[in-house]
Amino acid sequence: MEILKPKDLKKKFKDPWIAPYEKVITLVDGDFVEIIEYHPCISGSHWLVNQYKKNSGLILKAYRDGNKHVFLTKVGKVPLDLKASVSAAGIEEVAIENDFVKVTHSGLAGAGVGAGMCRGMAEGIDHVELLNEGGGSKLGKATVITPIMEKINIGIDDTDTKEKGATWTTAHNIATQLQKEGFEYLDHVIVQLYPHNPNKTQNSVSIALTFAIFPNQKERLINRVISLLKESTLSDETAIAILEGIQIPKELKNYSMDAKTKMITIEEAEKVANDLNIPLVSITGNQGKIGALAALGLYNNLFEATKVYY
Repeated sequence: MEILKPKDLKKKFKDPWIAPYEKVITLVDGDFVEIIEYHPCISGSHWLVNQYKKNSGLILKAYRDGNKHVFLTKVGKVPLDLKASVSAAGIEEVAIENDFVKVTHSGLAGAGVGAGMCRGMAEGIDHVELLNEGGGSKLGKATVITPIMEKINIGIDDTDTKEKGATWTTAHNIATQLQKEGFEYLDHVIVQLYPHNPNKTQNSVSIALTFAIFPNQKERLINRVISLLKESTLSDETAIAILEGIQIPKELKNYSMDAKTKMITIEEAEKVANDLNIPLVSITGNQGKIGALAALGLYNNLFEATKVYY
């Protein structure tokens, strides 16, 4: 076994068949780990995601978005039975040790090259335990070690008026500014709400922003979102909702679906948030609490998030 930092891997492997991953992030929520990888190929790899999902007993959910791969896993160890083409790659162990996540990847041929040699060069990697180099017809195996990060989702609504403004762009610009300040901006999801709401400005949508943060960044991130919204909002009814962690409570999903199909009162939103211990923060008013909370229940379900119920 070799223990190598990303810079060591880049010095050791300069072969034309090595393509470094861009970035790897691991989010932890109890015994659940969400692995986010930015693949070197522009459109990512359907093949890799399909192989991992099919072969890895630890993976609960897997999908691709552009060159971003997302794997929701549980902590544990499940041996792989690798066979060329049929079951060529996967994750066999996910462990948490101190402040780090250790993920062991195995793969045959090219998938083995990706297991540690390509992943290990990515931003976000602390080091790699290279067990087998892989390549050609050989098995490649490596444990990738990354620092523990946490997921935080911030729902935002009511930043515009009937005369001007747009909540989706305001939210994105805030997240982009936060990225410049050292926060990891992961996603921006537009959630369609009840289209017949008489209080809407026009399209009746709210926004969910997703960030990966180190544990000591949470308070500063929330304070910066509040500060930037106060500077940029045009509305007297702006509010945010804050959901920590990977899992979405069933009650929150149900609330979000209700907000897509009927009118919801501020009091109803506040009760759901209180029951689930989800902070609602009034920036300039309370009306935005309804949509801000609704955005959080569907941020990881793009089909339902964008669907319109007439």
